[in-house]
Amino acid sequence: MSRSRPVIAVLGEHADDRPPHLQSLEDRVDLRFTDAEGLDEAVGGAQGLFLWDFFSTALEGVWPRCTDLEWIHVAAAGVDSLLFEDLRASSVTVTNARGTFDRPIAEFVLASILAHVKRLHESRQLQHERVWRHRETRSLQGSRAMIIGTGAIGRETARLLRAVGMEVRGVGRTARGEDPDFGAVVASSDLATAVGWCDHLVNAAPLTPATTGLIDAEVLAAMTTTAHLVNVGRGATVVEADLAEALVGDVIAGASLDVFEVEPLPSDSPLWDAPGCVISAHLSGDVVGWRDTLARQFVANAERWLAGEPLENVVDKELGYVPGGTR
Repeated sequence: MSRSRPVIAVLGEHADDRPPHLQSLEDRVDLRFTDAEGLDEAVGGAQGLFLWDFFSTALEGVWPRCTDLEWIHVAAAGVDSLLFEDLRASSVTVTNARGTFDRPIAEFVLASILAHVKRLHESRQLQHERVWRHRETRSLQGSRAMIIGTGAIGRETARLLRAVGMEVRGVGRTARGEDPDFGAVVASSDLATAVGWCDHLVNAAPLTPATTGLIDAEVLAAMTTTAHLVNVGRGATVVEADLAEALVGDVIAGASLDVFEVEPLPSDSPLWDAPGCVISAHLSGDVVGWRDTLARQFVANAERWLAGEPLENVVDKELGYVPGGTR
């Protein structure tokens, strides 16, 4: 890489929102810290861009200024809010935070399933009402989970659920058998015909044209009446109006939702009061220290970039994610 002093723009939520652990780069790179308002100026002549504000869509508006841009790193696993047609068509390399959130999200999924089958949320409500009511709960051993998304997060989730005695299947772009983590993988186009098998439907897929609105009234109607939906992928993979109706109508037994079409979830959303619906504020992967992990991951990739070495977690811009188990 023939450059003496490359420039990396760092986009935060505000001008003082600076990632930690970047000091090791300062003697070799000019870092331009900015918010969305100043991005137009910051990207001029910059070869790299670090999206610390990983939900920002500001880049598309300043794209004509990105004449020297070679590499964008997103501090998130999902890149759906970043990818636009001009970027997809460009030679700019996009990398993401693949691997950072796998175990925390898998643990969150397990916790959500346990809370549902052991009726912990109901117990908390009865405690609040000072009501003593004996109930029976379900066993996790031998129950079935179908995981949409066969990438790193889905695989870690599959491993963890298998470890506690659950049966697991995957849902991906194409059907296949003999997968080491999922056993069998069902094609997402066949989800409605296959979903009746599971007790828990877990969405861990990125948002792509194929997954947008994937979980709709047809899929929900094909689930068992005791089934439970967990969404830790993206909100727009679920048709929220259909889900609210399914919960009210006892089509399924419950939903644990960490992501939504609009965030924060609007106060007038019917999901707030839907029976069996548990809402969390997009936090499934955000364990203590996650920002430090994200920053160190960027620094490690920046070291590779400066040395002219292959980058890790390169996103296929057409697919919208890092394919398979590749680097």
